[in-house]
Amino acid sequence: MHLVLISGLSGSGKSIALKVLEDADYYCVDNLPSQLLQPLVAQLDQQGYAQVGVVIDSRGGDSLCTLPPQLDALRAKGVDLQFLFLDAQDATLIKRYSETRRRHPLASDRLTLTEAIAEERVRLAGLAALGHHMDTSVLKPSALREWVRQFVATDAFPDSPQGGLTLLFESFGFKNGIPLDADLVFDVRCLPNPYYEQNLRALTGLDAQVIAFLEAEPEVLRMRGDIAGFVRDWLPAYVRDSRNYLTVGIGCTGGQHRSVYLAERLGREFRSCARVLVRHRELPPPAMTALGIA
Repeated sequence: MHLVLISGLSGSGKSIALKVLEDADYYCVDNLPSQLLQPLVAQLDQQGYAQVGVVIDSRGGDSLCTLPPQLDALRAKGVDLQFLFLDAQDATLIKRYSETRRRHPLASDRLTLTEAIAEERVRLAGLAALGHHMDTSVLKPSALREWVRQFVATDAFPDSPQGGLTLLFESFGFKNGIPLDADLVFDVRCLPNPYYEQNLRALTGLDAQVIAFLEAEPEVLRMRGDIAGFVRDWLPAYVRDSRNYLTVGIGCTGGQHRSVYLAERLGREFRSCARVLVRHRELPPPAMTALGIA
């Protein structure tokens, strides 16, 4: 059985993520108390379900504390399990609740929306590190759907020399904030900026003209080599730490040229030694790529 477990902050996009699984023919369950996870998996396995998606979050109350040992037990029984934790900045969550006029599940007469979000963060703090942390703060629904599809697709990648770890390079623009899901962040705003070339301004780091401009700059090639060397040297340590995902954020000012170019080139460079995903936070979903092993 392939089990995708989804958790995270209310308003971070869990319903969208579950809908992606449902559209991919997963049997989906929302708002499951965590103590029922193992019985549910056992029952569905007996009935022959090969793909299952489950949302477990703060609505489950005190049962959340039983989740970590259940995940270990399921993996020990051979269940192919992926855990996705969705997060977003407080300001984004408040805006989403204001726009939809929905009530936060922890809101009450004694808790404002801001306080409810803070309380939920405390309750879920122990779960965020159990799986892949995804920041949805600036993502449109279409981009989130694509990122979830990529996350699920990594299960189909062949075994890599780095075991179960997936290495994710994410370009972003500092003007929209640092991604909450980044484990390592590299600031490349010091590099020559194609934005100031009139004929390159409307292009991206995926375009040949921008690539040629950047690769003609020795500083860009040096930065690329330095980042690659750092990641290559420390990747085995993250593998020993039993990481399933390592997210490397590459940030420039707008997230359109320099960071996109470097994320793409680094993704290609590491294809031979790890499962690799490449994301471009500030570009439309078609610009996102999933890289397997050559």
